[in-house]
Amino acid sequence: MKNARTINGNDQASEMGTHRSLLDGARARDAAAWERLVTLYAPLVLSWCRGWGLKPDDAADVFQEVFQSVATHLDGFRRERPSDTFRGWLRTITRNKVNDHFRRREKEPAGVGGSEARDLLAQVPGALPTDEVVVADEAEGALLHRALELLRAEFEPKTWQAFWQTAVEGRAATDVAADLSMSPGAVRVAKSRVLHRLRTDLGELLD
Repeated sequence: MKNARTINGNDQASEMGTHRSLLDGARARDAAAWERLVTLYAPLVLSWCRGWGLKPDDAADVFQEVFQSVATHLDGFRRERPSDTFRGWLRTITRNKVNDHFRRREKEPAGVGGSEARDLLAQVPGALPTDEVVVADEAEGALLHRALELLRAEFEPKTWQAFWQTAVEGRAATDVAADLSMSPGAVRVAKSRVLHRLRTDLGELLD
C-alpha cells in the first residue's frame, strides 16, 4: 500500500520476542484478533460497497456477507505470489458479494430491481466512478492510521511520540530527543520497536 511506504523505517533488528501476527490470530479463531481485523478493514469494505452503488442498508447486509465469507475461507488465503495481497483478496470477495446482491435483485418481482439493478451490476467489475475513486483512495489512506491506532495503546506515550515524530512526521532523532528529554539512541530504539511491532502484527495485511 503506497501510504504504508511513507513511514521512514530502518533495518535495525529489534530485541522483541515472537509475536503472532493479526492474520494468524484470526486464522486461529482468536476473538480479539478477529475483532481487530474487522475494525481495521470495515471502513474500506463499506467504501467499496458504496462505490459500487449499494445503498446504506444494502451495504450493511453485504458487509456482513463479506466478513462471513472471510471467516469461512481465511485458512485458504495464501501469498504465493507478490501480487497476492490480503486487501486484493478481500476486494475480490466484496466485489463478488456485491454482484450476488444485484443478481438477487434482478430476480425479484418487477418494479423492485429491473433495469436499475442491471445497470448497477454492470458497474461492479469495472473501475469506480471518479468521485467514488476519491472516497476509496481516502479509505485506503486511512487504513494505515487505523492500524497504528490499534497498536498505540500497547506503548508508553513517550515511546509512541518518539516513533510518531520520527517515522511519520519525519523529524530528526536529535530534535525529537531534545523535545522528549530522551537520548537520540533511545528515540531510534523506540521507533524501531513500534515499526517491528507494526510489521509483525499487521505487515501482511498492509502490503
